[in-house]
Amino acid sequence: MKQVMKGTLRLLGSLACFVFLLAQLHASAEQPNIVVILVDDAGFMDFGGFGGEARTPNIDQLADAGVRFSNYHTSPLCATSRAMLLTGLDSHRTGVGTIPEILRKEQRESPAYSLHLLPGVETVADQFRGAGYETFMTGKWHLGRGPGDLPDSHGFDRSFALDASGADNWEQKPFIPFYSEAPWFEDGKPAKLPDDFYSSRFLVDQMIDYLSQRDPDHPFFAYVAFQAIHIPIQAPREFTDHYKGVYSDGWEATLRRRFERAKALGLIPPDAAPPAMHPSLRKWDSLTPKEQAYFERRMMVNAGMLEAMDYHVGRLIEYLKSSGDFDNTIFVVTSDNGPEFGDPTTDPVFRIWMATHGYNDHLETMGEKGSMAAIGPEWASAAATPGRLFKMYASEGGTRVPLIISGPGIAPQRFNSALSFVTDIAPTLTELAELEEADVDGRSLAPALMNRSNEIHGDHEPIVLEVGGNSAVFKGGYKLTRNTLPHGDAEWHLHDLAIDPGETRDLSGENTALKEELLADYAQYAKKMGVIALPADFDVQEQISINARRMMLKRARPLLFAAGLILFAIIVLLVRWLRRRKIN
Repeated sequence: MKQVMKGTLRLLGSLACFVFLLAQLHASAEQPNIVVILVDDAGFMDFGGFGGEARTPNIDQLADAGVRFSNYHTSPLCATSRAMLLTGLDSHRTGVGTIPEILRKEQRESPAYSLHLLPGVETVADQFRGAGYETFMTGKWHLGRGPGDLPDSHGFDRSFALDASGADNWEQKPFIPFYSEAPWFEDGKPAKLPDDFYSSRFLVDQMIDYLSQRDPDHPFFAYVAFQAIHIPIQAPREFTDHYKGVYSDGWEATLRRRFERAKALGLIPPDAAPPAMHPSLRKWDSLTPKEQAYFERRMMVNAGMLEAMDYHVGRLIEYLKSSGDFDNTIFVVTSDNGPEFGDPTTDPVFRIWMATHGYNDHLETMGEKGSMAAIGPEWASAAATPGRLFKMYASEGGTRVPLIISGPGIAPQRFNSALSFVTDIAPTLTELAELEEADVDGRSLAPALMNRSNEIHGDHEPIVLEVGGNSAVFKGGYKLTRNTLPHGDAEWHLHDLAIDPGETRDLSGENTALKEELLADYAQYAKKMGVIALPADFDVQEQISINARRMMLKRARPLLFAAGLILFAIIVLLVRWLRRRKIN
């Protein structure tokens, strides 16, 4: 009898273990897949579902099925935002406190400005891979390319990555003199692009290829970081031509229309004042008809590039539907920062570089292979509506961007006004996937996604950001902002974002106590994060030019040295010849 009982107990124990294992396998199978889509330099209202002119039906489909965040903020620069998105940490803690293009001498020795992820910094890909996910990345990396810096060393099983601030979208070549090449890498090794390359199509093709080779028994984390709509803006003509006449009345009219749409969508208060364009910017009516046609075409290409990207996002969605993965996939769609205002084509030295690298800015072929174009500061101001200024700056135009999250368990909400930040993405994804909680600076957005709470960051909790001397402190609906030259004044300004999203009215004189409180919050943050203060006359455009010229000179040194030797040899030979002639 005892033997029978023991046998029965052993059998029951085995059954219990079997049931437990089945439960674990079922739980693993139910873990959601994750797709993060990062757009480069898209303004808050650029997507159609946020009131923009571009046709983005696939991104809008994801938005309609999930949650649009209308009060989401990011860093005003690309690399710093990417470091925070992938880690949940403030950029200085990751080692990416700025970008190479604006790095100054006094920052070079600080670990906070190493320009690559520091040892011990874990990415969300590291966490997902450790939990049994397969992890994939295609697109712009911009977080270092030294030993151990590329995606394959930071949690990604497969990757095809560009480590630069940007590159040509039609060919494998650099887009500014700061780079001597377009540095693409596959799985950490230098890679060549195909002859029929177009960035948005290729990045989706490559991601689909990786996904098609994965083990279907494992969930996946996929990160697609598009080049659209970074400089150079380039798009197939069939997309660009969709926007004939859309921008023909200029940037002021576009700003006004977007601002009114923002009101109609409930993105801003009905009595909010529109942001003012910087006084140094041109008026549309001051341009000749030929100039207007030229700048109109630039914005058409910009919209066409965004639509082309969305078209290829649609291909990725269709693939996931055909593979049966779509219904169990969480999508995150956002932008790294606000619209790019720089226009390198206005620099005479850059135009010489353009000519020697096969670029032109012809109206007839704008956006096509060999074209170099940018929207410039006026169109960037319009694209940043309802915020003021644009990329590089800590104003709303540079930091307030679209965020869409959709997927299993996330009910449609239209617009959610919870104050949220780029560091919140990583903890949100790990919570939704039920992974172990990590020590990060961000907060999970899951309460807002599940309609449990619309408050992610408390009213008394300061949220601080800094990059390139551009700084902001968010607290209790207020924002303290400092922007550098040339479009800022390096002074601190206080705004009530709840009623003034365009930062049109400075409350510093009316609420000095609050301003001092927020300044103290910033000082504490700067000390903790190792922020290196920049001088009041720091000019971001000037620094970009200085660093670009320094890089050009560095690359030219061997050529200059060789030319010097040749010149020296010629002088020596000439002197000898003259001496012999004198003797004779």
